[in-house]
Amino acid sequence: MSLSILRRDSYVALLLRMTGKMQPSDEIKQKLDIVDVIREYIQLKAAGMNFRAKCPFHRENTPSFMVSPDKQIWHCFGCGKGGDMFSFVQEIEGINFVEALRVLAPKAGVALKRQDPKLTSERNRILDILELSRKFFHKQLLDSPGAESVRNYLKKRGLTSETIEDWQIGHSPEGWEAISNFLKQRGFQENEIFLSGMTAKSLKRASFFDRFRNRIMFPINDINANTVAFSARVDPAKEEQEKMGKYINSPQTPVYDKSKILFGLDKARLEIKKQDLAVVVEGQLDVISVHQAGFKNVVASSGTALTADQISILKRYSDNIALAFDQDKAGEMAADRGIREAMRVEMNIKVITLPEGMDPDDCIRKDKTVWERTVKDAKPMMEYYFDKILSPFDLSTVEHRREGARLLLPIIAKLGNRIEKDHWLRVLSSKIDVAEDILRETLSVAVSKQRAPVSQSNQKVENLPVADSRPVSREEKLTELLLALIIKYPSLIEYTIKSVTADQLIGDSLVRLYKEVVFYYNNVINLETAVEQSQPLNFDFNDFRTWLDKRISAQKPENENDNKDIKNNQLKRLERLVFLGEEQFISLEEAEIKNQAIKIVLELKKHSLATHKKELTGLIAQAEKEENEEELKELLWELKLLSDELREISN
Repeated sequence: MSLSILRRDSYVALLLRMTGKMQPSDEIKQKLDIVDVIREYIQLKAAGMNFRAKCPFHRENTPSFMVSPDKQIWHCFGCGKGGDMFSFVQEIEGINFVEALRVLAPKAGVALKRQDPKLTSERNRILDILELSRKFFHKQLLDSPGAESVRNYLKKRGLTSETIEDWQIGHSPEGWEAISNFLKQRGFQENEIFLSGMTAKSLKRASFFDRFRNRIMFPINDINANTVAFSARVDPAKEEQEKMGKYINSPQTPVYDKSKILFGLDKARLEIKKQDLAVVVEGQLDVISVHQAGFKNVVASSGTALTADQISILKRYSDNIALAFDQDKAGEMAADRGIREAMRVEMNIKVITLPEGMDPDDCIRKDKTVWERTVKDAKPMMEYYFDKILSPFDLSTVEHRREGARLLLPIIAKLGNRIEKDHWLRVLSSKIDVAEDILRETLSVAVSKQRAPVSQSNQKVENLPVADSRPVSREEKLTELLLALIIKYPSLIEYTIKSVTADQLIGDSLVRLYKEVVFYYNNVINLETAVEQSQPLNFDFNDFRTWLDKRISAQKPENENDNKDIKNNQLKRLERLVFLGEEQFISLEEAEIKNQAIKIVLELKKHSLATHKKELTGLIAQAEKEENEEELKELLWELKLLSDELREISN
């Protein structure tokens, strides 16, 4: 890219800032704070001027995920991922940039134009279909004479009009093409409607019909409150004639994976964080009733066993889960993959024991204090298992002791914390009167049996490459520290440019980045200052990052993937340097900052001169061997000058 183009782009960027005409993404960044955005997904803890957490993108014991509110970026020192708020949402939601734009725009109060062709991806078209369907069904419930029996049923269940509005509960008409015709009239194609899950294909003829007919419609939202599916209950007045079952749900679609969705989480997540507890129930009406009663930290697994993905999502908000499943399912929870995952990641799991024959909705309707008490009295998972499994046995007999141990040891083996595992082994030893050593030996067998081959998806998680895992020389570390220092304290850039050259630095990617900093400082900032005519030189990190992103994107390498790799490497390296500077130099006094830079520069120059001296010594030996007097004389003179310089900076 030529300098004239860079200057023109910089001038255009300046004019956009001055006139207030900016892209939606820039407006969103101005109105949202990255800390608030990321906090909706994971728990952040203050770490000096920044925030720290365990990385949600790879498994780790020590938090290495950092967020900078000052620079509005994030970076993980473990897996090397990083970026801005958009890249975080893209990564954690598994969506592209345009879809992340759609997620963040409502939070920022930024309107996106529907007619923008960039916003018409398949996923967004499906989300539009589901949003319109939700509004259609809700209006049908409120106004349609055919929904009278459903309105009466919901009233009988104790749901208020405010609750029905808040949860957008609806009713699907009895006809075979009611919703599909409504959507077609609004410009959606038959195949798009089918992909959204709103219609099904006829087996007898090549046509489509409405999947949901004459049912109570419960919209299922993702974490960002986008409707992604529906759960539909048969009209109670027609329950006996219905052949398809009491509940039918949307199929898996490009926007809906039931293993990764928890009903009500979009409304419950803040309360879960506030109370540091997630209560998980089975059905949608259970969640709605409990929320209406004021207990808003409740979500539903929608009648399925908890999955590992759902556990992982809940862990973003709290390490504490209380399960309110019916007693038959609670007895089978040990076999759940999700419960195994929760135990493995050291979540605190409790079991809510409901009164006989009651579900959460029954508890609330009878007396909400009953629900409050059952949640408060929830038993820790292992205590629940011990009581449930051992209560039928006569532990005075060897057979029953052996059977109790056989059932409980595999559950103990799933615990991720060794202290907890040790505790429950001692409890079991005491209860069945068997020596701990024998139980430990049996436990090791149970653990080996539970170890299954690692799946490909898990392998990717476990074997993520650690950033900068290759051996790094002392000089490369010093180079990294120097760049981290000047990015944190831009006032040092002028001194560094005058004191050290790029060829005295170590590390290819660091040298490339240093050259970009120098170019930006010498050419771009000076230009903007000249335009503004009233500002001193000001190296702004966010402006530099945006400029670097555009500069690399504009380059045209032989291989497009090479450009993408270079861009990702450079931007992630830049983010890493930001947090490295915060960590290493946060406590420096003003007088120490320049001294630190001087020390690093001197060390790098010494290393460069020493390396050059070694090379000269080799060339001198070669010249002597070849009896090249003229070249030998020049080399010896150069060696003297270099030795003098090295001696001078070493004193």
